[in-house]
Amino acid sequence: MRVLAVLLVLLVGLGVLLDRIAVAVAEDQVAAQLADRAGLAGVPAVDIRGFPFLTQAVGGSYEEVRIALTGAELGRPEGTRAEVVLREVQLPLSAVLAGDVGELPVGRIDGVATLSYDLLAEEIGGDTTLEPEGDRLRITRTVDLLGGPVPLAAVGTVSLDGDELVINVERAESAGVALPGFLVGPASDLLDLRYPIELPFGLRLTGVAPAPDGVDVRVAADDALIGAG
Repeated sequence: MRVLAVLLVLLVGLGVLLDRIAVAVAEDQVAAQLADRAGLAGVPAVDIRGFPFLTQAVGGSYEEVRIALTGAELGRPEGTRAEVVLREVQLPLSAVLAGDVGELPVGRIDGVATLSYDLLAEEIGGDTTLEPEGDRLRITRTVDLLGGPVPLAAVGTVSLDGDELVINVERAESAGVALPGFLVGPASDLLDLRYPIELPFGLRLTGVAPAPDGVDVRVAADDALIGAG
């Protein structure tokens, strides 16, 4: 009986090992295809959740697939990143084995993209710097006003307007002194930003908030159909 128990333990351990090897191979293949088809600068991290993996593969239905992309992989400044969770992914094993994955039905997509402050500052231009200040942003930039350079420090809100991220200045000052009324408008125009966000696969913007490294933009979609491209 003891020998049988040991054999059963070994068989279970071997099954788990084979399952983990299979999932690792699948994750590597998915990551490589994503990098190639999306034209990424690097290979993203892919994590296929759920156990056992082989049962999911045979059934062609995956509980959860997580994809993480860094700024370097996206070709964006450091601090930019994206994390996407795909749930109820339908992918027949026959399609995988045949290398014929045309469209990928997904029950739910949730994701967050962090747009780094360097990226957004570059969009505003000049020597702009951005940093979080509670639920708002602090913006500094040297601008040309009244025929000369004026260092500005401003506080603005971050919000969504349709498919655009909007930074809107609420108040601005120079050298600790509030700007006179007639300069508030021109200064705000130089510090405000509307940044368009293109979303594929029926994704919709669901929220935005300042984070330590950048502005977090949340997205979601139900019953999405991802094309292989």
